[in-house]
Amino acid sequence: MKNNRHWFLKGLKDGIPIAIGYFAVSFALGFFASNAGLTVFQATLSSLLCNASAGEYAGFVGIASKVSYLTMAAMIAIVNIRYLLMSASLSQKLPEETSLPHRLLVGFWITDEIFAASISVPGKLNPFYSYGLAISSLSFWALGTCLGAVVGNVVPDNVVSALGVLLYGMFLAIIIPPARENKILRFLIIIAMFSSFAFSKLPVLSSISNAIRITILTIVISGAAALIFPIKGDEDKLETGADVSHEAGEVKNAQ
Repeated sequence: MKNNRHWFLKGLKDGIPIAIGYFAVSFALGFFASNAGLTVFQATLSSLLCNASAGEYAGFVGIASKVSYLTMAAMIAIVNIRYLLMSASLSQKLPEETSLPHRLLVGFWITDEIFAASISVPGKLNPFYSYGLAISSLSFWALGTCLGAVVGNVVPDNVVSALGVLLYGMFLAIIIPPARENKILRFLIIIAMFSSFAFSKLPVLSSISNAIRITILTIVISGAAALIFPIKGDEDKLETGADVSHEAGEVKNAQ
């Protein structure tokens, strides 16, 4: 119990930088939720239940486009499918005796940043560390969305439309740092931008709704990238090496 408290408090502390970034991003998302016709409560609940900027954006696009529930579910599942892989990977770091409720809760609260922080913990992962990260950071994710939606519902429509540019700034903040370090990712981002532009201008493709367009581009571009530029298991090797070093250290100390 004392060890759980230690890891929970450490997660709360480590989640503060993530929380600051989440607040700025979700504030812009709250504007878009307001534009899509959601109330403040609905926008806030969306951020509590869907902890992904791209997933929420896709959902708000679907709501604004009045797509069917089936299309909405398929679109969000495709956009957020990477979290299934992250959950499977992170489950290998949990102690074998970790109960199913703990595993489900850790999986539910996975985001890119929470996954990165959790996977970097040496040795096995205490679930309470992930809980601390999630509560610290995701509460500000929901708060930012809430305040963004509040402002979006109060200010005039033309101001909301002008402030909508914050959403594009949000995505730039997400894609620019990794794109600067990875030329393949940079190339794929450019391809995605031109493809989206082509979809909006070509005669037949322009009639497709924004929600379906996002789904198609996500499947085609990410699928092609996985086939042409497969990622090698370097991270898994590094993680395994770290675990071996950790275990070796424990054996040495015992001796």
